[in-house]
Amino acid sequence: MPSDAVLYQAAALCLTYPDDDFRARLPLLREAAPQLREFVDHAAVTPARELAAHYVRVFDAEDRHSLHLSRWQDGDARRRGMPPVRFKELYRAAGLELTGEEPPDFLPAVLEFTARTGDTVLLTGHRGGLEQLRSRLGDFGTPYASVLDAVCATLPSAARP
Repeated sequence: MPSDAVLYQAAALCLTYPDDDFRARLPLLREAAPQLREFVDHAAVTPARELAAHYVRVFDAEDRHSLHLSRWQDGDARRRGMPPVRFKELYRAAGLELTGEEPPDFLPAVLEFTARTGDTVLLTGHRGGLEQLRSRLGDFGTPYASVLDAVCATLPSAARP
């Protein structure tokens, strides 16, 4: 398991919809993943409704901030449906099955997979897209950018063309 497993699991939780369970985990997230304290501290002092509305504004209303990694790699191309199949195959090979409603390329699912298996292939294979998302979140001025900052800091540098 990578030394960053706790960070990946905590980042996965930070990038899901901030419901009551998320809020209850904030003290644990703060202690377990110091790299995420900027975001966790923000979430802890932000009223629940405001944090939820911000999440929707950032991730649901703005396709420019998609948490679905295949969108960053394949854009709107017709072959966009193909990568999620590859994600599922990797999950199954590791003995994991998705149980939620989100597609397998949903970044929190990829982070959880990485935390549980130690296999960083999905994150490193989508490093370019993660960097684009990180940059756009930073430009948007959302605290979620610090979560991507922490994740990207654990990955090897993206290959230059």
